[in-house]
Amino acid sequence: MENKEVYRAIIEKIFSGELKNDKDLTKVKLWACKKYGLNKFPRNSEILSFATDDEREQILQSLRLKPIRSISGVYIITVMPKPYPCPKEDPCIYCPGGPKFGTPQSYTGNEPAGRRAKENNYDPYLQVKSRIDQFKIMGHTVDKVELIIFGGTITCYPKNYLEEFVTQCLNAISGDSVKSINEAQNIAENAHIKNSDITIETRPDYCKKSHIDLMLNLGVTRVELGVQNVNDRIYKIINRGHKISDVANATRILKDSGFAVIYHMMPGLPGSNIEQDLKAFETIFQDERFKPDAIKIYPTLVMPETKLYKMWKKGEYSPYNFDDIVKLIVDIKKRVPKWVRIQRIQRDIPLNLVADGVKRGDLRLIVQEKLKKEGSSCKCIRCREIGHLQYKSNYELDIDDVRLIVDRYPASDGEEFFLSYEDSGQDALIGLLRLRQPSEKAHRSEAKITRSMLIRELHVFGPMVQVGKKAKDSQWQHRGWGERLISEAERISQEDLDAKKMIVLAGIGTRNYYKRFGYKREGPYMVKKI
Repeated sequence: MENKEVYRAIIEKIFSGELKNDKDLTKVKLWACKKYGLNKFPRNSEILSFATDDEREQILQSLRLKPIRSISGVYIITVMPKPYPCPKEDPCIYCPGGPKFGTPQSYTGNEPAGRRAKENNYDPYLQVKSRIDQFKIMGHTVDKVELIIFGGTITCYPKNYLEEFVTQCLNAISGDSVKSINEAQNIAENAHIKNSDITIETRPDYCKKSHIDLMLNLGVTRVELGVQNVNDRIYKIINRGHKISDVANATRILKDSGFAVIYHMMPGLPGSNIEQDLKAFETIFQDERFKPDAIKIYPTLVMPETKLYKMWKKGEYSPYNFDDIVKLIVDIKKRVPKWVRIQRIQRDIPLNLVADGVKRGDLRLIVQEKLKKEGSSCKCIRCREIGHLQYKSNYELDIDDVRLIVDRYPASDGEEFFLSYEDSGQDALIGLLRLRQPSEKAHRSEAKITRSMLIRELHVFGPMVQVGKKAKDSQWQHRGWGERLISEAERISQEDLDAKKMIVLAGIGTRNYYKRFGYKREGPYMVKKI
């Protein structure tokens, strides 16, 4: 049987109108496997290769892979730098990987991003380009991407290496080949593929003013902090090497400099228990020293070649059982504030590499099902994003039901305003803006000289809309929500707080967007006098 006949049969099924969702597409592929005796599952890219030019545009929507990657409004590209030692003499007791294993610290090299990095010999240009090409092969129109740089403590890498690394990432996005970080950013501002954000991960004690200034120079807009817990006793047990005060200071400096802040949290560490872990999450949600914008929940895993593995072998440590970790995360989700996004639950490590701990890949799904059975729901940003709601339940929203909501709360010696357009009756979130009145300790001159307000994040959710294209009925980007949020932020800043200047830490590819509203470049920021 020729491949062409198989794939043409699948295409005919697609055009029959039988496909309503991803599950229907999977059923069609299973049907083809049985009917034609295939020994492998048909790939979407292979199906596309047998479509005519006229058919291609019509069936792309049915064939798009992993819509979860873009329903928040942006494609994610994760890259890793070359292996580099932990800045401490000894890594944390749970930490896998590192140069002696040929991987960046805290990674096994077998994560999807880790495999891509190794396949490309940790070349930043090739990592980004291959991922963009992969998205295109899968039928996606890629014109807005977030770049995430993982690899342990990124800010401990040499400055010159980081500048070259980010430059090559931007070159891959823009299709250019410049040598300096400033040139790369200038070109990326006007590139066809827009870089909406750059995210890096680091430790709280490697997130001081000098590190902040370096990140600003690189074009970074989001920082993921390895917080793990907020207990100095536990930090000592796991050889963390920093204190709670470092977490609080890093959080404040980041927010005062305009960054979005994401915490990595690790329930189940040695020295903790379920009650203490739940208290740790309540602390970061309620204590004004912390209050991150987003969190990732990584239940502690026992990985070979770590000190924790040796403790486990001796019977000195046991991770939580699956039911306990599910209940804990359910309790966390019941408590999460509406201005926090739970970005991830469990690490992207192949389960066959885990000696003990969560050995299932469906933890988030099990948590959601338990919440639903209990008649509860999660109020985090991710669970309320309109893109996720549409993807999961064919959700429809009446524009007349959308309202502007402003939540105000103190955090990190400053004041935060969480502006959002929502259908509160159905708990749907269309867009958000984080506005901050910085603390008196803010170190950047851009914010110190004049009474200023910081826009730390602006995001409109929903399926990807090509830049310059008109949104369809089910798409919420490019409908003016961002402009309305900016206008309201300026009004609050001027009328309620007597501010004279707006400062935005904008993604490199979004700087031109702010120019439309009178903002100009000042250092790493876009600014406007009001």
